[in-house]
Amino acid sequence: MSRILPLDDVRADGWFSRLGDDAPHFHELCDAIGERVVAFAIVAGVRITAVALDPRMRDASLITFTLGDDEVEHQLPLGELRRRLAATLVADEPYPDALSDEPSVEELQRFIGYRYLLLAPIFDVELRELRFEEGEPPAVLAVIDAEERLLPLTELREHIRHRIREQGAAARAGSPFAIDLSVVPKAEAAAREGDWEHLVELLGTWPGPLSLLLRTREGAELAPDVRRTLTEALGLLGTAYVELGNFDWAEEVLRLAIQWGQELGGEVVGGLFLRLGRAAVLRGRHAQAIGLLRRALSLGADRAQTLGLLAQAFSGAGHHLPAVLCAREATDLGVDDPQLRQARERSEQALGPPWEAFREAVLA
Repeated sequence: MSRILPLDDVRADGWFSRLGDDAPHFHELCDAIGERVVAFAIVAGVRITAVALDPRMRDASLITFTLGDDEVEHQLPLGELRRRLAATLVADEPYPDALSDEPSVEELQRFIGYRYLLLAPIFDVELRELRFEEGEPPAVLAVIDAEERLLPLTELREHIRHRIREQGAAARAGSPFAIDLSVVPKAEAAAREGDWEHLVELLGTWPGPLSLLLRTREGAELAPDVRRTLTEALGLLGTAYVELGNFDWAEEVLRLAIQWGQELGGEVVGGLFLRLGRAAVLRGRHAQAIGLLRRALSLGADRAQTLGLLAQAFSGAGHHLPAVLCAREATDLGVDDPQLRQARERSEQALGPPWEAFREAVLA
């Protein structure tokens, strides 16, 4: 036995535009952070009270908001707020599994789901009929992308959830989404304290979006101070991975940092090659480390640190004379490192008597 229930009185077409007609500054808010973010916030019970817009990186804009009836204000960058709103709206919730013979509008709304009724028009989905066929799950006749389709109700909900996820994924997939520059000082503090795991928690999601952003016009037009901040942040993240022993991730992040820092050049990029060289030394890739550390020296990286690591790399690769010479200069520059002393002793022993004669005849 079939049953068809029209949804003309149930669907919420036009609710968002009508809300804007009665709310001051509504359209300015939509222009600033996007209509769908505003709609998501309304449906999720989030009231946005202020926006500190960052024109350089829009998704780093700081959003002030309250939750439900709570008057306590919270703050999140726009990209992170979008992600959390999406996660909230795709979460499962219980629905009635049956309808009365003559359901009221409210009963139909509960059956379909309030959030789906509100979000359907946001994604240009027009709900027309709710249909029941004996032995079949309830289905909805809807217009999606200008095409009339009959979908099981569960599939309709999943379609809308998929569209929500796409919006949330934008915070990780393009532009400067989910990049909150305000966490960089926290990451620097974590580095000073040696709290490498916390540093990864703060910056670990950055490489993916920044890798994509690097290839866009928007990335090319970022202000030099923003590029420097992003470069230094990636350098910190790469160092954290080195300290945690995740060398492959460290190398990937540090090479991305070098790409971001190319226009800055000089000591900034030199310092990144120094970090890469250190990672290569720690994992025993001495030949690779030599090339990276020599590049670091040529770019103006800290000479004492670089020579100390270069001595270890030369010694590990069996190039004992340059190892000893680098070790001597690094020591003269104030480097006091047990690994450096071991590398120097190992290379001096390998050189043997000829080294003693060379040192007396030349180095004296």
